[in-house]
Amino acid sequence: MATIAIEQPRQRRGADAVRGAKRVGLVLLGLLVFWGLWEGYRFVGERAGITWPFTVDEVNMPHIHEMLRAFTKPLQPGGPVLLHYEWHWALFTGKEALVGFVLGGLIGFGLAVLLAHSKVLRRGLLPYIVISQTVPILAVAPMVVVGLGSKGVEPWIAVSVIAAYLTFFPVAVNTLRGLLSPDPRSLELMRSYAAGRNAVLWKLRLPSSLPFLFSALKISATACVIGAIIGETPASIQDGLGGAIVNFNQYYSTAPERLWATNIVCAVLGLAFFGVIVLVEHLVLRRAPERIA
Repeated sequence: MATIAIEQPRQRRGADAVRGAKRVGLVLLGLLVFWGLWEGYRFVGERAGITWPFTVDEVNMPHIHEMLRAFTKPLQPGGPVLLHYEWHWALFTGKEALVGFVLGGLIGFGLAVLLAHSKVLRRGLLPYIVISQTVPILAVAPMVVVGLGSKGVEPWIAVSVIAAYLTFFPVAVNTLRGLLSPDPRSLELMRSYAAGRNAVLWKLRLPSSLPFLFSALKISATACVIGAIIGETPASIQDGLGGAIVNFNQYYSTAPERLWATNIVCAVLGLAFFGVIVLVEHLVLRRAPERIA
C-alpha cells in the first residue's frame, strides 16, 4: 500500500510533465505556422500586387527576421542596442501593469463578495459595473491622467489606475458567478450545521469560485498590460512601451521593424503575466481538488 501511495504522486508528476511538454510543443508549432503564413503571404502579396486591406511591402509587412534583427541594432549611433531599451521599457510598463492588476483584482474580488451576499446590491450595482465597461478606454485614460495629475499623483500611478479599470470587471463578474455557483443543497447543509456567512464563504463559496476567479485573472493579466500601454500615451510617459510605440510610429516609414519589435515585446510581456497566472492556477487547483469539487 505504501508503494502504491508513493507511485501515484510520481505518476501524476510524470503526467503533468508530459502535458507541459505538449503545451510547449504546441506553442512552438503555432509560432512556426504563424511565421510561415506571414512570410508566405508576404511572398505571394509582393508578386501578386495585393493592395487590400493594405499594400504588401517591406513597410507594412517587414520580414520577421528583420524585426528580430532590430533588437541587435543600436537605437542611436554608438549607443546601446534596441533590446537594452526594450528591456527597461518593459520593466517600467510591467510595474504599472502589476500595480494595476493587484489593485483591480482586489477591487473586483471585494465587489464580488459584497454582491454575493446582497441581492439588493447585486441588482442595484451590477448594471452600473457593466455600464462602466461600455466607455472606451481611450476616453477614460486622459480623464484619469489629468484628474489625478491635478491632485499631484505621479503619472505612472495614474496609468496603474487605468490598468486597474480594465482588470476589475472580469474579476468581479466571474468571481461573483463562482461565489453563486454552489449547489443549493450544499448551502442548506452548511446552514443545518449553523455555519455563519464567513464560514460559508471560506469553506464553500470561495473554493467553488476558484476556477471562475482564475479564468478572470487570466483575462485580466493581458488586459492590465494593454491598459498600462494605452495609459502611457495621454500621460506622456517616455519610459514605457506606450511611449516607445508613439515615438516609433513617427518614424514608421523609415524604420518599421522597430515598431514591430516593440509590439513583440508587448506581446511577450502580456504572455508573461498570463503564464504566471496559469502557473499559480495549476499549483492552487492541484493542491485542493477535493475542496473545489
